[in-house]
Amino acid sequence: MGLNKKSVDDINVKGRRVLVRCDFNVPLKGGEITDETRIVAALPTIQKLINDGGKVILCSHLGKVKEGPNEKESLAPVAKRLSEKLGKEVVFVADYNVTGEAATAAVEAMKEGDVVLLQNTRFRGTEETKNGEQFSKELADLADDYVCDAFGSSHRAHASVEGVTKCITAKGGSNVVGYLMQKEINFLGNAVENPVRPFVAILGGAKVADKLNVISNLLEKCDTLIIGGGMAYTFLKAQGYEIGNSLVDNEKLDYCKEMMAKAEKLGKKLLLPVDSVTIAQFPNPIDAEVDTEVYDVENMPADREGCDIGPKTAAMYADAVKSAKTVVWNGPMGVFENPTLAAGTIAVAKALAETDATTIIGGGDSAAAVNQLGFGDKMSHISTGGGASLEFLEGKTLPGVAAADDKA
Repeated sequence: MGLNKKSVDDINVKGRRVLVRCDFNVPLKGGEITDETRIVAALPTIQKLINDGGKVILCSHLGKVKEGPNEKESLAPVAKRLSEKLGKEVVFVADYNVTGEAATAAVEAMKEGDVVLLQNTRFRGTEETKNGEQFSKELADLADDYVCDAFGSSHRAHASVEGVTKCITAKGGSNVVGYLMQKEINFLGNAVENPVRPFVAILGGAKVADKLNVISNLLEKCDTLIIGGGMAYTFLKAQGYEIGNSLVDNEKLDYCKEMMAKAEKLGKKLLLPVDSVTIAQFPNPIDAEVDTEVYDVENMPADREGCDIGPKTAAMYADAVKSAKTVVWNGPMGVFENPTLAAGTIAVAKALAETDATTIIGGGDSAAAVNQLGFGDKMSHISTGGGASLEFLEGKTLPGVAAADDKA
């Protein structure tokens, strides 16, 4: 995996127009931003380019934009918040065309250190998501150089992530990564390619299918692989245990057997739950009160559903983390959204918070869990991209990373 990429520290942007692909896909409620983590994460790169006298043109997607361009998915609230954070006006181009005359005029009027934010790139529909040549060119026409700082989108070959870089290269410009992207590459890349050992990987979440390649790839890299969450029950069923009404993927039973055999062959530890917190039926709403009973895996009743790892398992997993030097965690241990079913996830988060190891949380639900439970500041790195970090852990080359210029 080529990780020796040029960054914003390797280019001189004074007086040049720099297009920066950020990840401003923030949650909105009634037009207000409810979590500004991604905006804050983008600030160091933006501030660096401002300080160096660049003309900073920002772009991002927000939401899935299934109904076509609309005000609810406009980046207007982001422009407002960015202006406050940077202490200077961020000129917002509200035009749904993203790169039309309004954008051209706004960029032409820029002075060194000015900031412009373009409208939601997904307002161009499949031109963005199918890496359209025309839209890629229009984006590149606005700029001299390109910075990708959107790790959360770097696994998608979209026009604003990948297509634009070809057009920038064609006119002699630089394609580099921002600080956020560089940090992700360094932490996740080193963890997978060059970990300090012992290296423990923890995988949770609901579905085995989502993590197939990750399980296989990590078994080759790590010393111990810990499995929790809903996907553990498919492994337990593959071992011949009764799993009651627990989540299961019957099509993946053979795959689980293959992975257990692979771990044994490679001499790796594969840890599975030894006990389970069970419920009679799934809570509705998800955080409603539930009555639980704990069973060892060999005694699970046929009418119960496992929704969290049990206390013995939590202690075993916490113990496995203690001696580690590198830990990567992706996916909760149970239905952590329910306080009664969050104990397993809390135990693992606490163990990671207390270890001296480099601890890397791979985006998505595990990042949300760690932050909600108050352990965020105790982790070495919390990834900003769920899907992107998973693909990285699979060993895949991410289009947004590959597109950046290599260091000489």
